Amino acid sequence: MPRKLSTYLKEEYGEKIYRLSLSSGCTCPNRDGSIVTPDGKKLTKGCTFCSEQGSGEFAAQIAPIDVQIEDAKARIRQKTDAKSFIAYFQSYTNTYGDVERLKKLYNETIDRDDIKILSLGTRPDCLGDDVMEMLSGLNRKKPLWVELGLQTIHEETARKVDRGYKLKVFEDAYKRLKENGITVIVHVIMGLPGESKEDMLETVKYLANLNPVLDGIKIQNLQILKGTSVYDDYMREKFPVMSMEEYTDLVRECIALLPEQTVVHRMTGDGPRRLLVEPLWSLDKKRVLNMLNKKCNEIFS
Repeated sequence: MPRKLSTYLKEEYGEKIYRLSLSSGCTCPNRDGSIVTPDGKKLTKGCTFCSEQGSGEFAAQIAPIDVQIEDAKARIRQKTDAKSFIAYFQSYTNTYGDVERLKKLYNETIDRDDIKILSLGTRPDCLGDDVMEMLSGLNRKKPLWVELGLQTIHEETARKVDRGYKLKVFEDAYKRLKENGITVIVHVIMGLPGESKEDMLETVKYLANLNPVLDGIKIQNLQILKGTSVYDDYMREKFPVMSMEEYTDLVRECIALLPEQTVVHRMTGDGPRRLLVEPLWSLDKKRVLNMLNKKCNEIFS
């Protein structure tokens, strides 16, 4: 049976470890026109579901890294006396840009005693040899998690959402990361336009059968946010959006497919209230998590 992240961290570190959402100052290749689709279209808006903040609405504002960390810690310490943290660089593509700058930034972060884990959200097409060398060096210092935004294995869906790379690119990146002993967490989105329940389960089945075994997974529902291309599509044609019952049942099926070595890092997402159009039920995160826990707890080890 798979484990929840909280269980895994408690077993590995003997304490609760809190995530600090930080900003690296990177952008994305499908925002700066670097990616050109087969039909000649330059991608400049990111994936169709991605907001202007690059899915980092809750991340820190750009500032010196020590300032970001201390500000993020102060917010967490309003509720807890946490001492150990995961430095999570979430928004945009955190291996895209000047590698020497990134190497300095991430080494400054990982060298802090209060940072136990470094986690970098990125794309599988932004892991060149120089980046892989940097990641391997960081991983020798402390545990490094690389989070890959796959979202779906289906090429037609990937094209529609302007993901900008094919599944083979993900497969190559996954293989190279695992060869370097790096922990890999894969993001998937349930409810992408045009996908059936069977399509979504196929994505999770594919991940469940990866070799080497997948370290972690983040599952979330599609967030329709104002200002995104998927919002424009939704306003033109109200495509189906899952109910909370449908979504939580689907997540239960997804988790039941996973091998015991895979850690479940996320089961739902909550977009910013000022931008979220659908699904509005996701704003009540406590209620959603309660329902997910009720349905899924018997599956977790």
